[in-house]
This record gives sequence, C-alpha cells and structure tokens, in this order.
Amino acid sequence: MRVTQHYLNAIQNNSFNFSIEILPPVKGQNIQHIFNTLDPLMEMKPAFIDVTYHREEYVYKKHDNGLLERKTVQKRPGTVAICAAIQNHYKVDAVPHIICGGFNREDTENALIELNFLGIDNLLVLRGDPIKSESTFIAEENGHKFASELLEQIVNLNHGNYLDDELLNSSQTDFCIGVAGYPEKHFESPNLNIDLQYLKKKIDLGADYIVTQMFFDNQKFFDFVFKCRNSGIQVPIIPGIKPITTLSQITSLPKTFHVDLPDILALELIKAKDNAAVRQIGHEWAVQQCRELLKNGIPLLHFYTMSKSEVVNNIIKELL
Repeated sequence: MRVTQHYLNAIQNNSFNFSIEILPPVKGQNIQHIFNTLDPLMEMKPAFIDVTYHREEYVYKKHDNGLLERKTVQKRPGTVAICAAIQNHYKVDAVPHIICGGFNREDTENALIELNFLGIDNLLVLRGDPIKSESTFIAEENGHKFASELLEQIVNLNHGNYLDDELLNSSQTDFCIGVAGYPEKHFESPNLNIDLQYLKKKIDLGADYIVTQMFFDNQKFFDFVFKCRNSGIQVPIIPGIKPITTLSQITSLPKTFHVDLPDILALELIKAKDNAAVRQIGHEWAVQQCRELLKNGIPLLHFYTMSKSEVVNNIIKELL
C-alpha cells in the first residue's frame, strides 16, 4: 500500500497510525538483529517502516613501508535486501531511503528496477550527507547533485522513461515518493522561505508526501505546515518524532540535525543525573508532543527509533 493511502486511511477511520525509521544492522550482524528490534513494535501494526541508507566511507590503512592505502568501507550495507526481508517477514510496507551520494544515474536506475521487481513501491528520496572526508557534498560523475534531480529520474521511470531512450514497450514503475521537510530549515538553506521554495519544487516535480526532520517544539511544525499550505503544498506532511534517551543527545542532536531544544526541555535535561532520568524526561516530552499533534488532527506520526524499539513501544502504548 502507498504511504499516502496509509495517511488517508487514518483520516477516514478517525484514528491515528504510526511509522518508524530503523538503521540497517552493522556489517557482521544478521537479519535477526532487525527482527529483534521490530518484533515488539509489530504488535501495534505500524503503517510502514523506513530503512535508512548509509553510504560508503573512506579509511586509510598504513602499511609497514609507510605508504597509505585508501579503502572503501560500508558499515551498514543491505538496505534493499532488508526492505525485502521486512516486507516478506511481516507483510508490512518497507520504505528504503534512496540517496544521491555514491550513485550515478545508471546505478540509481538499476536499484530502482530491483526495488520494483521486489514489490517495494514506496521510497524516501534524499540527497544524503557528504562523506566524512568531504567538507561539502560532491556528486558522483553522471550522478545527482540535488534530491530534486534524483526525484525527477524516479518520476521519469514512473512514466516509463528509462535512461536508454531506445527501449521499446518499457514498463512504468509506480513508486510513491516521499521527500524530507525541515520545520527549522535545512542547515544549508539561507532561510526557511527559500528552503520552502526548494520543497515546493520537489512537490511540483511529483513528490507524493513529506516526512519532516525531527523537532521538539510543535509550534515550529504547525508553522511549517501553515507556510507549506500557503505556498501551495497540499500533500500529506508527516511529523518526525525523536524521543531523547541519553545525556549525550542533549548536545549531539542539535549539532547533528540542526534543531533547537525548547528552553523548558533543555533545562530539565541538563538537570538530569543519568540516562535513566533523561529517558523519562524524553518519554514524557514525546508523549506530550504526540498528544498535541493528534489533537490537532495529525493522523500519522513517524518515529526515529535509532533501532531502539523499547522507547517507541512505550510511547505508542501510552497513546493507544
């Protein structure tokens, strides 16, 4: 089922649903690691499960002769295979993240063909982050520099237009395409209004829904939705929720994801003596956020689990 249909079903049933985002297991772990994470959550029937993609990194190995060898390392491989395993095992929709980084147009088309063969028809399209050795994002040769370019290629496939324009009787794909929205703007955008112009371009190109970056102040989400609607964006906008669970996240989340913590939340967290206290504060704040969002007519909530199911499991139980 398409993500947009899950959203509409929740509205029509006058209920709420939820989705989750998980990380692929690190190299060396098996699929059971994913199943152990998901099993507790599947009892509550999530609408869909996002699986992130982590591109390759470069490391340098020093040899005895003093020379350095650059090696390519992919710490979390297998997003496509994991999505297929999730759909087969749980009979729930899996949504792979499709990124620009590390792929040229041919690589992208081949990956999309494989996803189509596997019956995976929902995608979240992102540019992706630069690798650690790059100060800015660098596209592959014959690759995509922007998520909007990647989105356009997927829309072309939905129309049956492949890179080889000499193909005859080519089949159309039917991908439901999601893109990211940033209530506090993307960190590379000069301001929120320009960021919304980029988002509107993606919707005009054919994106079907928006999932937001995590936020901790609901008013910023409500303001973001209001501005989207005023700019002509009418697709579903799904809020992203991240429960805070550790002391280190007080500084790492704002730094990594470029989001602010409201004063009242930040002060409570700073006073916390240990991670157990942080988890309790994070749980209560997330439940409060969710209840306010649901009260204001948001039918579907998206949880960033970081592959820690217990935290989200407890929140969903309290909301039901």
